[in-house]
Amino acid sequence: MRPVFANSAWVAAPERLILRNGRWRRRWLQVRYGLFIHPKAGPTLIDTGYTSHSLNTSSRTLALRSYAGILAPRLVVQEQAGPFLTQFGLTAVDISRVIVTHFHADHVSGLAAFPNARFIASGAAWAQVQGNSALQNLRHGVFAELIPGDFGTRLEVVEKCASQKIAHLPDGHDIFGDGSVLAVPLPGHAHGHFGLLFGQLEVPFLYATDTQWVGEALLPGGRPRLFPRLISDSFSEVVRSSEQVSAFQKAGGEVLLCHDTAPSQFDFAQGAEL
Repeated sequence: MRPVFANSAWVAAPERLILRNGRWRRRWLQVRYGLFIHPKAGPTLIDTGYTSHSLNTSSRTLALRSYAGILAPRLVVQEQAGPFLTQFGLTAVDISRVIVTHFHADHVSGLAAFPNARFIASGAAWAQVQGNSALQNLRHGVFAELIPGDFGTRLEVVEKCASQKIAHLPDGHDIFGDGSVLAVPLPGHAHGHFGLLFGQLEVPFLYATDTQWVGEALLPGGRPRLFPRLISDSFSEVVRSSEQVSAFQKAGGEVLLCHDTAPSQFDFAQGAEL
């Protein structure tokens, strides 16, 4: 069982903000989300990426419309969930689970499109979203209007899954109870932020989500300082998580980040298959 990742949109960012000693040129970042089919749980998404119906409608709050206007994501129409799932003979109603790695808008934008899905997420992160004021959530890039009203009743708390040791990484949570997919806490970028380890592949594969924006930034000499201090939940934890992911990679594991510009063998656009 292996995941395939689609690119929901391109977003431009000054390279200097996301890579130490980068230039002030614009660098176009991907906004990935993933799909895999678990033999028992069925079709499962990893986040949802950006979606047009969530960001570009007049019914959205001024805050969310302003957010979309500032970041100006360029949607990749052919890799939006509808056409992407069709390539595998699936539709939105077939999705049984959506793993929510954290609650930033570019990861939860499309949750409402999957009416039959259970949501697998950090209980601690969900509690924070519920307890925060709208302004506090906005400060952390979270928009409650993107989260379905019945999210709590459809939630499966990842911290309740059995714990499993992982070399070079924090202990993971065994999502399906068979060791196929482990939720790996990688705090720093956002409260409750985690990656996903597919440790039963021939080469262990870690989707490290937003630990950094690009692969070069996982290395000590490439890690940005100012920008993460301004927007991250905890800069010290960003550093520690980056070190752990880098150690996993140096030990022979394969790593993919949500926004990395480099193509991956797991990318749908590169011909990846389930």
